[in-house]
This record gives sequence, C-alpha cells and structure tokens, in this order.
Amino acid sequence: MSRRLEGQTAWISGAASGIGEAAARLFAAEGANVALVDIDRERAEFVRRAIAEAGGRALVSTADASSEAAVRDSIERAVAEFGGLSILVNCAGIVHVGLLHEYDEADWDRLMGVNLKSIFFSVKHGLPHLRRASRSYVVNVGSISSFVGQAATPAYTASKSAVLGLSRSIALDYASIGLRCNCVCPGITDTPMLRHHLGKNADPEAALANRLRRVPMNVALTPDDVARSVLYFSCEDSAGVTGTSLVVDGGYLAAAEWNSA
Repeated sequence: MSRRLEGQTAWISGAASGIGEAAARLFAAEGANVALVDIDRERAEFVRRAIAEAGGRALVSTADASSEAAVRDSIERAVAEFGGLSILVNCAGIVHVGLLHEYDEADWDRLMGVNLKSIFFSVKHGLPHLRRASRSYVVNVGSISSFVGQAATPAYTASKSAVLGLSRSIALDYASIGLRCNCVCPGITDTPMLRHHLGKNADPEAALANRLRRVPMNVALTPDDVARSVLYFSCEDSAGVTGTSLVVDGGYLAAAEWNSA
C-alpha cells in the first residue's frame, strides 16, 4: 500500500456496508484515521474491528445521516478523537421502489434526507475543520441515475441528479480555501442496497442477470471497484480536479444498444 492518506482523517457516512465500507477499509489501509458513520452500529463495529485488526484506526459514530445534530456530533467526535478533519465522503444512501403517485410525503422526505440533505449537513459542520487543512476533499457518491432515469425509483433518481449538481456548487464555492469536491457515479454495484432493490422481484438473480445484459462488460461492479475511485478524489492523485464526476459503470452509459450478450 502506498499510504497516500497517512495522517489524514476521513469522515465516511454509510460506512457499515457496501461502497462506504469498502472505502473505509481502503482509506484505513492507506493510512487514514476513519470515522465510520452509520445508523447500523453493530455492523459498523464489525468494520471497525476489521480495520483495527489490520493495524488501522477507526471509530464508530451511530448516526442517522438525515439528522443535522447527529451529523454535527459525529464530525465533532472525529475531530476530538483524531485531531482534525480533511476528508468527507458522503456515501449514505437509500432507495425507495415505487411509482411517484404511490409515494407518501414521508417516503419522499426520508429518502431526500439521507441521500441529499446529509451532504448539506456534513459540509456545513465539516467546513470549519476542513478549512484548517492545507488541502481538503469532499467526495459525494452519486449514481448513473445522476445522468439518466431509472424505472420505479423517482425519488432516488431525483436525489442522485441533485447530488451531482450540489457537488459542482460545493466545488465552486470553496475552491479558494483549497477544498476540492467531486462526485463518483457508480453503475450496477453488488451492495446490500442493490440486493434490497432486486428483492422486490420474484426472481432477484434473474432480475440482476437481465440488468447486466445492458452493461457492456456484463458484470456487476464490486464495492472495492468504486472505493478506488473515491480514494482517487480524496488525495493528490487527482490534483487539479474539482467540480466533476467519475462514472464507474462497466460502460453502461456509453451504450446505445442494450444487450451485451
């Protein structure tokens, strides 16, 4: 490992599973102190123990990413424990499957709170600490749905489009203090959230195989595949890059023809 994040502190929401977990493990291996922020304390503690056993440093903050107080407190705890903050990774996300007219207000508000408002909270409360670092980074996890529609997930699609737009605004507004903000946009990634979404189908494995026929590489991404792109935006490997997105999708958005096999 190159230890590209030696001495840095990273706050990662949604760190108990999927892409967030993969990013947390990778960042710790690269030398970062990692604040694992997730509503699932048991699973987050599992990740913390794995990081510690590998020689890394991590702490768990049980927090609902849609709660301003919880996000604020988790950031303050990370700073108190590790002495600073230089990286925010906003990976917390949920999906709601259904047509728009079937939603109720609570469904919409809950998804927007976790997927979008959480970024507002993390930047608002992280900024006083990020500005003290000579270089700082915000990485937001969007989706291919930041660019195209997806059936039966209107709030999710809307939220991920907004994540990309918000990332550009953050990049513009805080570039002068040395903060860079970028957005990683994964395609079909084998995470617990994907499995939850597929679970709405009578045959989840057949549904996944059908979706993958739209992907030129014909495989699902792993969380580790996406985590490496998150790392790229969280260090000086990406020096000079801000306000943009990196699509990691196996060629999905490049394809005008859908069947890869």
